[in-house]
Amino acid sequence: MLDVRSLYVTAAAGVFALGLTPAGPSAQQQPPPPIAPILQNYKPVTSERLKKPEDGDWLMVRRTYDGWGYSPLDQISPNNVERLQPLWVFSTGVANGHEAPPIVNNGVMFVATPGNQVIAIDAVTGTLLWRYRRPLPEGSIVLHPTTRGLALFGDRVFFATNDAMLVAINAVTGKEVWVTKVEENKNGYYMSLAPLVADGKVMVGASGGELGIRGFVAAFALDSGKEVWRTYSVPAPGEPGSETWPNGDQWKTGGGPVWVTGNYDPQTNLAFWGTGNGGPWMGDQRPGDNLYTASTIAIDVATGRIKGHHQYHPNDSWDWYQRNGRTIKGLIDVARDGYLWFLERTDSKINFIEGKPYVMQNVFKSLDPKTGRPEVDPQRKPGTGKQADFCPSLWGGKNWPPIAFSPRTRMIYIPANNNLCMTA
Repeated sequence: MLDVRSLYVTAAAGVFALGLTPAGPSAQQQPPPPIAPILQNYKPVTSERLKKPEDGDWLMVRRTYDGWGYSPLDQISPNNVERLQPLWVFSTGVANGHEAPPIVNNGVMFVATPGNQVIAIDAVTGTLLWRYRRPLPEGSIVLHPTTRGLALFGDRVFFATNDAMLVAINAVTGKEVWVTKVEENKNGYYMSLAPLVADGKVMVGASGGELGIRGFVAAFALDSGKEVWRTYSVPAPGEPGSETWPNGDQWKTGGGPVWVTGNYDPQTNLAFWGTGNGGPWMGDQRPGDNLYTASTIAIDVATGRIKGHHQYHPNDSWDWYQRNGRTIKGLIDVARDGYLWFLERTDSKINFIEGKPYVMQNVFKSLDPKTGRPEVDPQRKPGTGKQADFCPSLWGGKNWPPIAFSPRTRMIYIPANNNLCMTA
């Protein structure tokens, strides 16, 4: 008998492989029945299942709230991986930009693709169950036309669109339940991350730091899509952190986008989100530390209040914005600046513990042992009309592909870019 759990891994590889190569005649699918039997028995996703998913399920982008990206399944090992054979291949119809992991719930696989598409597939057979498309409006501004995943709760699938809309889809029928405008795309806002569901809310963050936006994380009601709170990564005048920005209106376009889904601690009800580069790109055009750009921020999910933060490089000029805060017995961030940051998360603040380079890094001379604030080599910092050579490049020591942590080996696995430097 075939072990269904082992099929999920093989099926996921088939989906991604097909995203890179056209499907052959064998991949053609017959129109599915109105509601397939596997959907008639769809298993609702609960808060408890999100906290402790079944071994064979992958219910959120990193599987668990702590962001480990770890699966306890052990059917596939170094001893048998070379014997794996494709079981099925499915064409998404999109040729590039695939960055979303398959989300699997009790045998139903959900895949998000660029171009505002969500697909439901039978994970065992590869049969199409339903397909949801939301056309991009004419003239949409999407500098990075990708999507990085979905969120599940109850009988709904939550999807952040490239044109800055949040959509709830019926997981059984594939029909739209509600749609909410998160921000105005024509003003430079778009979304590429997967939503995060926690504490009865669905949270998303805005991309568009290269287009003069003011970044934020926002929470919406699961049942209606009504906004519950919105927390900006660039404070307005009079708010904590505003003193780190120049006087005037620059805070309105100060950047601090949110590119990748945060992690969540159910015990403290805090969500940890990485923020992006300040705007404009060159730091000498916005004097000051520019909180809360290039940071990890801890947000109280009940209220949206920022409870703590750690800024990795004040007055960012290298586009080394933070991709995600990793919650592994504290807070570990494998950052684009080429440093592995060890932090302590508490109910009220984030404390610096230690930082170590994991790739070639020539910008930081040292780190303050108490705060972690880096001493920057001024010759390595680009500016207006000034070039600099620096490592790593703006693609970072690590880009969007996430790290993983194994509780078995106690090791962190990093998809790193080493010896990638640039002049800018």
